[in-house]
Amino acid sequence: MLSKVVASVSEAVQDITDGATVMIGTAGMPSELVDALIERGPRDLTIVSNNAGNADVGLALLIKARQVRKIICSFPRQVDSWHFDKAYRAGEIELEVVPQGNLAERIRAAGAGIGAFYTPTGYGTLLAEGKETRVIDGRNYVLEYPIRADFALIRAYRGDRWGNLVYRKTARNFGPIMASAADCTIAQVREIVNLGDLDPESVVTPGIFVKRLVEIPEPVKLAAQPGAAA
Repeated sequence: MLSKVVASVSEAVQDITDGATVMIGTAGMPSELVDALIERGPRDLTIVSNNAGNADVGLALLIKARQVRKIICSFPRQVDSWHFDKAYRAGEIELEVVPQGNLAERIRAAGAGIGAFYTPTGYGTLLAEGKETRVIDGRNYVLEYPIRADFALIRAYRGDRWGNLVYRKTARNFGPIMASAADCTIAQVREIVNLGDLDPESVVTPGIFVKRLVEIPEPVKLAAQPGAAA
């Protein structure tokens, strides 16, 4: 009987090692998986996320623990991004800023098998320095490459033992594309249901993209996350 369900968050992240590239969902951040990653202790991680963490939860605590060597994100600084700010000012973390649309498309391109794509976003700015450019139909474009990862940590609303996932509200933003762009996608869900209980029309991430699934009925840090969606 095929089942991708694991018993604990610790088991789910057990093979994430030093130097891995890890995608982490933001709205819908899988804080319990991130906490397990902090406890496991791999270092020199490259993190791909929409921001650099908020307050004292999830990704922010991973940065505080000095486990992140580089972060690729769109919004590194917010009013409560104090752990990133401190690490960056101390020269402890490398930053690659990617406009949000480009970030989403670079991740999606990895999952879709696209080798590269041209975009007008960023042309003529510091973000385009050193990159190939091209004029297409009289408009200037920058060549961007896909972002792939060794692991993706995401949160969904429900899943079945095959790994099919449905999301709720904003948790759907980066989760589905990250799931398709990583070698190993690990998802935490509020509820694992029986096969056939998910409406096929509602499944956003097919189980083929998910390697491990862990049930967290009541995420303890859900209320602390800005824009949180179950």
